Amino acid sequence: MTVERRNITFSSGHASCAGWFFLPAERAANVPLPAVAMAHGMGAVKEMYLEQFARRFAEAGVAALLFDYRGFGASDGAPRHKIAPRDQMEDYRSALTWLSLREEIDAERLGIWGTSFSGGHVLHVGAYDPRVKAVVSQVGAMDLYANARQVMSPEQFAAFQKLAVDERLRRDGECGEVYIANALPPGEGPAMQVDRETYDWLIQAQATVAPSWVNEVAVSSFEAILEHAPAKSIERVSPRPLLMILATEDQWTPPGLIRDAYERALEPKRLLEISGGHYAVYEGEGAELAGAAAADWFVEHLAAG
Repeated sequence: MTVERRNITFSSGHASCAGWFFLPAERAANVPLPAVAMAHGMGAVKEMYLEQFARRFAEAGVAALLFDYRGFGASDGAPRHKIAPRDQMEDYRSALTWLSLREEIDAERLGIWGTSFSGGHVLHVGAYDPRVKAVVSQVGAMDLYANARQVMSPEQFAAFQKLAVDERLRRDGECGEVYIANALPPGEGPAMQVDRETYDWLIQAQATVAPSWVNEVAVSSFEAILEHAPAKSIERVSPRPLLMILATEDQWTPPGLIRDAYERALEPKRLLEISGGHYAVYEGEGAELAGAAAADWFVEHLAAG
């Protein structure tokens, strides 16, 4: 099926978020479609290998709105590259509002899809926004404090906390933001993510599909990141159907934390385990399995009937 992609913007807070709206090019006139809102992970932008998922959903008859958070990518908003979980979850809700006002969309059949950092966001939004009728969380960040304690050494975690405290002290007397790299290889300086695999994935994406991505993050993000624990609300997602996808060798969103959260979730639910590390779900067989499962989930719970 041919898919139409439109460039759109929608308001969220005091910013304008930019997105791609995917629709089946061949669709019945005057028959509104189900739709999902989608966004990326920590500091990433929509061009980073997510279009394949959005197109797959549209090919299955489920429209998709893939967007950049305020302050990132093609969206406006200041400060730039500040990761604020509450603002980003509000951007999801604003995307749902935009969808619900489209004549092509059935406002009673809306879903949300998230990956990595946003794979946690969708649990919180799905738990509290009654417009959501189905949720897919892919390699999601369940509890960022617990996550950090697992993936960082004690020395790295202490340094991360110190950066957050030092930034709070600095902001008491100075204005503006201080930035460090989003990702660097080990031993190459301070960064939010010190990991060769993450750095290589992000730089490769920047060089090939996402030239708008900037390798920086505001240090003022760190406190809010560590306090973000969206899986604490996972029991409240029900009765909305929840699909969770994990990567068995994931070093950044540990599969144990996802399995624990899944056990607390109520029915209806499904857990899909994909072999590989965190980035296996974006390319190759892992992306094929994750995309097919998500599309089937949305078709079953949003489009069927």
